[in-house]
Amino acid sequence: MQNTGDINGRVADAPSGNWVYRVLPPGLWPYAQLARWDRPIGWQLLMWPCFWSATLAADAASQAGLFVGQLLVYHLLLYFVGAVAMRGAGCTYNDIVDYKIDMEVARTRSRPLPSGRVSRRQAKIFVGLQALVGLFVLLQFNWFTVILGVLSLGIVALYPFAKRFTDWPQFFLGLAFSWGALMGWAGIFGRLSLAAVVLYAASILWTIGYDTIYAHQDKEDDELIGVRSTARLFGDKTRIWLVGLYGVTLILMLIAFAMAGAGVFAYLGLLIAGGMFAYQILVLDINDGAQCLTLFKSNNKVGAFIFGGLFLSLLLAVPG
Repeated sequence: MQNTGDINGRVADAPSGNWVYRVLPPGLWPYAQLARWDRPIGWQLLMWPCFWSATLAADAASQAGLFVGQLLVYHLLLYFVGAVAMRGAGCTYNDIVDYKIDMEVARTRSRPLPSGRVSRRQAKIFVGLQALVGLFVLLQFNWFTVILGVLSLGIVALYPFAKRFTDWPQFFLGLAFSWGALMGWAGIFGRLSLAAVVLYAASILWTIGYDTIYAHQDKEDDELIGVRSTARLFGDKTRIWLVGLYGVTLILMLIAFAMAGAGVFAYLGLLIAGGMFAYQILVLDINDGAQCLTLFKSNNKVGAFIFGGLFLSLLLAVPG
């Protein structure tokens, strides 16, 4: 039976004034909602580790006398398109797996699958189309990066099930969402280095931190239906855990930047990000769902400041 909880075709946890509802015909709204085009924060958070890694690699290359500026710009465009496509495919796949759970959660029951506005068959076709876009993007890179990208699919496929068997599904999200920290470096050099691996570890901890904040929106419903999360695991100690997660994130990024020989602006961006982390921790109210969502979304600015610092560092490293 179709759930008609949203007669306007919107979903409860997305802004109703998004460009999707102004530009696309109503018949395409459910697909845009499956792909989360009306909630760009997901692809933004997926994109930033790619941007960080690629820019850090370009900086390291420039110090070795290799100017890869045009290649970097091309790669950043590819990572943008790939992040939108693969985040959309991942969210659609996640909704297919979780549609019964989503029917039991107030925030998610108005989504296209639990509300009946899209069938599971239609959703599966849509996953395939988005994955084809992602494959096209991936094939623009060197073969080492292509293989690396394919390896990530196992983690992506596992993630929706993690909440059923572990209190740490955010860790599995981190493994998937941070993969770009490896891809960006590999795209420039055709191999990995320790700096990229350390940046990947930092990105994983960052993801666990911000997604724990996000998960506090659903902790009551999750407890009722048996869904596990770090929000439920950490509970009232979430602030202490965030100090550790965000603190080690900054330390590992500092190490990665030093290994790659990043310039002073990279560290300035990291300092600003540290201030934003401190603000999140200080003001966090785990029982205020609206505030949790706002703080979660603020991590897009964290990612942007870190990227901005790395990009300025690269510009200064390029010979005049």
